[in-house]
Amino acid sequence: MSLIRYIYMKRLTLILLSALLAPHTLEAQELDARVTINHTKIENTRTDVFDALQTKLTDFLNNHKWTEIPFRENEKIQCNFNITVNTYKQEENAFECTLLMNCSRPVYGSSYNTVTYAVNDENFTFTFGEFDQLEYQANQIDNNLVALLVYYAYMIIGMDLDTMALKGGTDCFHIAEDIVTAGENLGFPGWKPFGDTGNRFALLNDYMDGAMEGMREFNYIYHRKGLDRMAEAPDSARAAIADALELLHEANTAKNMTKVAQLFTEYKRDELVNIFAKKGTKEEKEKAYEILFAIDASQDNTWEKIKK
Repeated sequence: MSLIRYIYMKRLTLILLSALLAPHTLEAQELDARVTINHTKIENTRTDVFDALQTKLTDFLNNHKWTEIPFRENEKIQCNFNITVNTYKQEENAFECTLLMNCSRPVYGSSYNTVTYAVNDENFTFTFGEFDQLEYQANQIDNNLVALLVYYAYMIIGMDLDTMALKGGTDCFHIAEDIVTAGENLGFPGWKPFGDTGNRFALLNDYMDGAMEGMREFNYIYHRKGLDRMAEAPDSARAAIADALELLHEANTAKNMTKVAQLFTEYKRDELVNIFAKKGTKEEKEKAYEILFAIDASQDNTWEKIKK
C-alpha cells in the first residue's frame, strides 16, 4: 500500500472510529507546523527575540496534543505559518505582524497535496518577550499570542477533518469558537463581532452558520468524492465537483456579505482551473465558470481558462 493511500485510509478510519480506540495507543501530535519569522522590516534590533519567537511558536504548535484523535507520525497535518513583523516595540515587547498560513493534506491515489485552508491575517498582533513561556489552559486564556495559535491549530485540524468526513471538524470548530470568545476580551484586533467580515470571528462564525451548511457539505464532496476519486474515475469525480459547486453558490448567496466562499476560491484557484481546463464537458465548464465568476468576478482572467 502506498504511503498516500495509507495516510488517507488510516486518517478516515480514525475519524470514524477514534472513540473506540484507547487514547494511549497512539501519541503523536496532530500538526507538523513550519514557522518562519520575517523581520527584515525591523532595523537596529537584536535578532535574538525573533529567533526565540520562531522556536517557541514551532514547539507550541507541534508539541501539544490538540484532540483525542490518534495520529501517527506520518499522518500529521502539514502547515506553514509565515509571519512578517511589521512593527516591533522593544520596550513594550509589542509585535504587529501579518500572518500567511496554509495547510494541506494528501490526495488519495496521487503524490499531490491539496490546500485545505489558508488565510491572510493582517491583525496578527501580540506581546512577546524573549524568555516568555507559552502555556495553554483551556479555561484561562489571557495571552493573545496563545489565543492566536490555539485558534489556528483548531481551525487547521477542523478543516482537515471536514474534508475527510461530513462536518467532521465540528468539535474543533466549537473549541475555536470558545477561543474567539476569550479573545474578544484581550483588547487585540481580529476577534470582535461585526468588526470585519474577514476577521477571525467572522470567518468562523460564517462557516458554522446554519445558512452555510452547504459550504461544509461542498467542502466534503469536493475533497472526498472529487479529488480523492480523480485518479481512479476522473470523469465522475469532476462531475461530482461540478454538481457540488451549486452548494458553494447557494451558501455564498445565503450570506452575501460572507468571505468564506471567496476565500475558498482564492486558495483553490489554480486547482479549480486544472480540474476543468481542457477536461470535462461543456456544461461542466460553463457551470464552473458561472459560479466561480459570481463568487469572485475579480478573478475573471483566471476563470476564463476553465472554458478552454
